[in-house]
Amino acid sequence: MVQLYNLHPFGSQRVVPCKQEPAHFCCGQDVLFVASTAASCRVDVFTVREQGRCEALGSFATLGPVLRMAHSSAGDYLVTIEEKSKATFLRAYMNWRCTSAGSSRVCVRLVGHKMEESYSEALKEQMSVVEMPLSDPPLCISCCPVNGDLLVGCKNKLVIFCLKYRVINQNLTVLDFERSLILHIDNLIPAEVAFCARHIAITTELDVLILKLELVQQSADRTEQCAQGVSAPEKAVDGGSPSTHPLQLELDEFIICQKPVELLGEESKLCEIPVTLESTELPTEDTKHFQVQYLLFRRFAPDQSPFGFCEETKLHSVQLLPVYQTAYEETENKRKLLSLFCFFSLPHVGYLYSLGKLVELISTYQYSEKSEQAVLTPQFLHVITSQNLQCFTVRCSAAAARSEDPYIDTTVKACPPVTLDVCTLRMQLFIGPRAICHFKNHIILLTKADTEDITERRKPTRRMLSRKADSIKSRTNSESEPGWNLYIINTVSTTQLYREMVEYSRTYENVKTESCIHLLSEAHLLVRAAIMDPHFLKSDEKEDLLRAFRESCAFLGDCYSRFDTKDYHLALPYYRMSGLSMTEVLKRLVSEGDEIQTYERGFIFYLTHSLNEDSNEELSKESGNKVLQILYLADPVQLPDILCSPSMRNICPLTAVKYLQKVEKTMPSVVLTLTKAFFALKMGDLAMYEHEMQSYKETTLACGFIGQPRLLQQRKEGIAAPTEFAVHLKEMQPGLLVAATVALHENSKIELEEADTFFKMLCNGSENAIPQLLVDFWEALLVVSSQEKILQKLLLRVTSQYVWRISKKQLPETKPLKTTEDLINSCSHFGLIVPWIASIMSVGCSSDKDYHEDISRLQSLLCSQSINIASALPVLEPLTEADSVGLTVRVLCNTRLGNYEEAIDQLLGRCPDAAVFYAQHELKGDSQALWWNKLLPELCKRTRLTGNDCPVLISSLKAETLSIVAMELELRDFLSLLPEDGTAAFFLPHLLHCSQRKLLT
Repeated sequence: MVQLYNLHPFGSQRVVPCKQEPAHFCCGQDVLFVASTAASCRVDVFTVREQGRCEALGSFATLGPVLRMAHSSAGDYLVTIEEKSKATFLRAYMNWRCTSAGSSRVCVRLVGHKMEESYSEALKEQMSVVEMPLSDPPLCISCCPVNGDLLVGCKNKLVIFCLKYRVINQNLTVLDFERSLILHIDNLIPAEVAFCARHIAITTELDVLILKLELVQQSADRTEQCAQGVSAPEKAVDGGSPSTHPLQLELDEFIICQKPVELLGEESKLCEIPVTLESTELPTEDTKHFQVQYLLFRRFAPDQSPFGFCEETKLHSVQLLPVYQTAYEETENKRKLLSLFCFFSLPHVGYLYSLGKLVELISTYQYSEKSEQAVLTPQFLHVITSQNLQCFTVRCSAAAARSEDPYIDTTVKACPPVTLDVCTLRMQLFIGPRAICHFKNHIILLTKADTEDITERRKPTRRMLSRKADSIKSRTNSESEPGWNLYIINTVSTTQLYREMVEYSRTYENVKTESCIHLLSEAHLLVRAAIMDPHFLKSDEKEDLLRAFRESCAFLGDCYSRFDTKDYHLALPYYRMSGLSMTEVLKRLVSEGDEIQTYERGFIFYLTHSLNEDSNEELSKESGNKVLQILYLADPVQLPDILCSPSMRNICPLTAVKYLQKVEKTMPSVVLTLTKAFFALKMGDLAMYEHEMQSYKETTLACGFIGQPRLLQQRKEGIAAPTEFAVHLKEMQPGLLVAATVALHENSKIELEEADTFFKMLCNGSENAIPQLLVDFWEALLVVSSQEKILQKLLLRVTSQYVWRISKKQLPETKPLKTTEDLINSCSHFGLIVPWIASIMSVGCSSDKDYHEDISRLQSLLCSQSINIASALPVLEPLTEADSVGLTVRVLCNTRLGNYEEAIDQLLGRCPDAAVFYAQHELKGDSQALWWNKLLPELCKRTRLTGNDCPVLISSLKAETLSIVAMELELRDFLSLLPEDGTAAFFLPHLLHCSQRKLLT
């Protein structure tokens, strides 16, 4: 792997016109703040324009020499640590831009000071200095880039000031701070701190501690606990006493070197550094309560390498870098923090951690010589050494992309891995780099030439940049010092550097495959990071970046297609992300007229997966033939799948059959046979079609369609349409077509709604018309399906269709594939038709005989226990009680619902002949009492009213009802049921039978 790509990320450089030697500097939104050495207590402000052009904007006085300074983009304020009379002060400069307009008025106030309205009105046109007194001297500071809150590091504690927007009146809002939280950390003197989104990174000379402040639900019993905070368990990670601290190094002239330790996540609680929270906010209903979560603790040992001695081994350049969610038009002003990264460095090694759900080390940076300072950006890591400005690649965008979409590594999308080797893009020679910072596409670099010779400068006793003081020690007489310069180095545009990377990658195409992929992956991540930048939507490069992103995906697709790599499958997602069509990919990879060209696994993987999807793209005849040739040599078993692809519609059928015949000699299968039959139909060769279809039994052929559903339907412009094969089967072998569709449904190859649309299109019916072939499919599916949800849906559908045909007097357009008897014998959802139904139907109108099949199917369904009658009632509504069919449906429904009395009333009123048949079949068990409580009184009553004019009622009463009642009841109960005005001779035989039965028992 190539470790150094000699690219050109640095463009033009310009000198900042400083009059005095800078002691400290930092960047604002579009400006550069420069604090001079001790001789001048001022901060000069320079505006930075295109290509790094720098112009003086103004200046303002400070209380004393500046020891530390930082700018917050949220709130646009500058905060400093200043020294005067051997005391340090913490000050924030608000509204400093007034100085550029020529205003010299300055308002100085204490933090939280209540301002009078008349006094505050003047703040509009003057700079405001907020002084923040502290009980201990401030050592280091950091501003949160998300909300502008300020973190101050002091001995044994950290203080958080929340940025507040105080509304004075309708026209004036003033920035202020509120001291909100103190983190007490015993025996810790912070050298540097970083603060972002409630994450805190602290470094001492050899220790790193990363914490997170978590919001907690406040309750009455936990108020005191949350105010006090949470302490780490008193357990020493090195086996020593918990009271021993890493800063206690000297004892009796010996140096104690503690063991290096790395504790991640939950384990970092064992770090022997207790943290206690003290809330200093005035309590309100909206007061937030926090607890501490430990994320990382790392302790380093003094460096014993040849590069330096113990006293030179110190951590520097701690930084928290936020990466935001990819911007979209509708959420441009609502950017969401996606990932957070932490960087810190030793003199010869830098470490980059990802602080997400998992805390993990994602990159380690080895420097060629001792580093002075480093600055991390979403795209690069810039490091200065004694004589170089070095630019390293970073993996932040790769990690953030996976945080944004955990399923990014699929066949649809991909991203280079986080574990991609780090490389150096450039080592730019500078004389005496001392300090560096970065904003937008600019690097600000302070250099200072030494008069000593090189060997003297490299002596171990020589102290370079002291990060503890965050700058070079100021000298008394700067004019006698060697020359210094403050440069603004303009980094080239993302697209320009991307082009150079792509061009440079071509030198490795035929020599070092992995190096070529590596550099193209770097180019891809470079563009991806630019697209994730919050200012991307307003960038002039927006269209160029999007074009470069698609192009980089295409180049990576080419690499994984052309080269023999273990990650060959990535060709597919990268080509998809590129937006290239299959025809365009073929033009990139397939040489015209080269018959001996070989193809790697990545290209074959891309082809087979692309062709197996329902695409609207149709290859030309020539392209299709070339693809067929390639895949026949590479993967012949895939040929039926490939030939049935919608993209291969233009392929010559004869050519397809020739290739299929070659494959059949070594790998025969039913799918291959069906594919040959498919192309035989396309050629119009019915003899060949018949020969192929007779090679297997019909059941085997039906199952064969499972292996290739596209033989029956293919998608075009998103709509699944029947093929010529399906049309032919509909006319010649509808049973096979239905069986094949059932097999597809049961193997999850087609959904129920898709099958409905398929049959409707096949039968050329309207969207609402239900063809008989679809009903045949539903009935066949009822036989085999075991899913209750599907079954109820099917039962309602077939019921609805039967009812519609019967009520509309509509015959099916084709003969059903199965009779009612076939369905009853093969499907448990069709029950035996009960005898009393035949009795009702025998007196029905003759016209019902034309619809006998639908009527008997409906009655059979209602006789079974499968259909949910309550759900079916609305469907059955069109059938009235005016005819025998309606009567049977109503009686069947009442019977299934347990309404036997209502059913008997319906039969006695409409078809008394069937009442006793009904009672014999249905009135059993608990419902048998209806014989004497309901049926006998009703028959007697109706017989009395009609006299001898109703022989049916008389025979029903005499033959069946009285016999059943006499058998079941006691004599006394039987007598009580008989009418008082009845003829004794009529009831006497049954009374004698009941009496004799009693005597016998």
